[in-house]
Amino acid sequence: MTLTFEDLQQIAKIEKDKQEGIKYQINVCVAAGCLSCQSGVVKESLEREVNRRGLENWTRVKGVGCLGLCAVGPLLYLEPDGVYYQGVQVSDVSEILDSLGGSPVSRLDCSSHLPFFKRQQKIVLENCGKVDPESIEDYIAEGGYQALYTALRAMTPNEVIDDVATSGLRGRGGAGFPTGLKWTAVSKAFNKTKFVICNADEGDPGAFMDRSVLESDPHRVIEGMAIAGAAVGATNGFIYVRAEYPLAVRRLRHAIAQAERLGVLGKNVFNTTFDFEIKVRLGAGAFVCGEETALIASIEGRRGTPRPRPPFPAEFGLWGFPTLINNVETFANIPPIIRNGGDWFAEIGTEKSKGTKVFALAGRVNNTGLIEVPMGTPLRDIVFDIGGGIPENRRFKAVQTGGPSGGCIPEQFLDMPVDYESLAKVGSIMGSGGLIIMDETSCMVDVAKFFMEFCMSESCGKCVPCRVGTTQIYNLLSSITNGTGKSADIPNLEELCDLVKNTSLCGLGQTSPNPVMSTLRYFRDEYEAHIHDKTCPAGACNCGGSKEAK
Repeated sequence: MTLTFEDLQQIAKIEKDKQEGIKYQINVCVAAGCLSCQSGVVKESLEREVNRRGLENWTRVKGVGCLGLCAVGPLLYLEPDGVYYQGVQVSDVSEILDSLGGSPVSRLDCSSHLPFFKRQQKIVLENCGKVDPESIEDYIAEGGYQALYTALRAMTPNEVIDDVATSGLRGRGGAGFPTGLKWTAVSKAFNKTKFVICNADEGDPGAFMDRSVLESDPHRVIEGMAIAGAAVGATNGFIYVRAEYPLAVRRLRHAIAQAERLGVLGKNVFNTTFDFEIKVRLGAGAFVCGEETALIASIEGRRGTPRPRPPFPAEFGLWGFPTLINNVETFANIPPIIRNGGDWFAEIGTEKSKGTKVFALAGRVNNTGLIEVPMGTPLRDIVFDIGGGIPENRRFKAVQTGGPSGGCIPEQFLDMPVDYESLAKVGSIMGSGGLIIMDETSCMVDVAKFFMEFCMSESCGKCVPCRVGTTQIYNLLSSITNGTGKSADIPNLEELCDLVKNTSLCGLGQTSPNPVMSTLRYFRDEYEAHIHDKTCPAGACNCGGSKEAK
């Protein structure tokens, strides 16, 4: 099937016509977090009760993607009432239907969490909680695939790349490399065969941004990849996604099949000479395969280990051909940039960090979940306004950004804007977007040990500095936390961290010392208390005593 723009408009019209006469719509979150709390059962119960009451002509129950506030699922959103309901159970169904158009069910209403919703600005997540992730027609009704049509029929490849470059979009996978520059390099490569890869190998502890986007709005990522393919001259794409994300994998495959059936993937897309095909490849859970050369090796069927660069994948990538690799969030930003223009995107954020950033808010914070805020939003606003502060009125101690590759940021930097440059200044990184909040009960030495154990176990072992160095650092941290640490351990840690950082082959090893270095920088007194006083100030380690025991 060859789709035209008129076909797109007709599909959107048919979908919107279905809304005619619908007075109330109940959006039920069917992303993984809420599904684990039985939101699927709640949705089925709502549908049965609507039909039993004969309300199906003016009340619609719709499964949608992540509504964000994962801490209080299952979540529902009522239109046009503008009411969010939290912790909904099957026993609440009748009362919810009775309340439509009237007063909300107060015990379910999460209006007290409205700052969580009000303080966000959604670009990547604009369809999450709005569209049915398993319906391409619903996506088209919200403007889906219009950006791909524009890129193919109204713009040249160079104009598309210029728009991306003008936007200032930087790779959201962690490194923050300018997206337009990467696309330019691949487009200029002298080879007819090129590939586009979406890196969905999200492995940071506490991170669920990519998973949520793929579960909630898979067509958005597919459209972004197709635009990228047209811009750089690629005809084949791969989405490399963790096998631990079965719902995301199922919805991706379903979305790809829908796109092929409708003709927005495949041969002669929108009656042009552009052909594009996307395949899903599953990763076995190795953290190192988030590194682009290890990811490429895994797709090729080889062991997922990194190789030295240069040559970079833009020149020598998948099966030796030029390859563009971006992560899920980066591709999800592309359709709105093409629809609205690069200048529009560049107006959001800070001077050097443009647009918004999706974060997975986790740890010791009241409102855990998925959020999206403009670059430069103060950390305090994220933790205490959107996040609702620390449970049990405990004191904020630190936030870990960037996962195992990032650093721990103490209370003194709460008013710091969250952008690439500010995070680098305090010894951390943006990473893919994990934010783990810690309170006074967290021992920072133990936190550093946790992340080092993760890096040690996830090291591919190819290079000695990472394979041996992370083990030695972990052993030193273990000695300190169990009360057998010595004064020489701190300078030895610093020397080892410097060695591993500067001599490891890939980003896993190069960034693995960051949690240790940042905690030594800001919480050195805790290391010294463990070593000299055999005391854990947080009372978390069994090192011969605790703050309370002393």
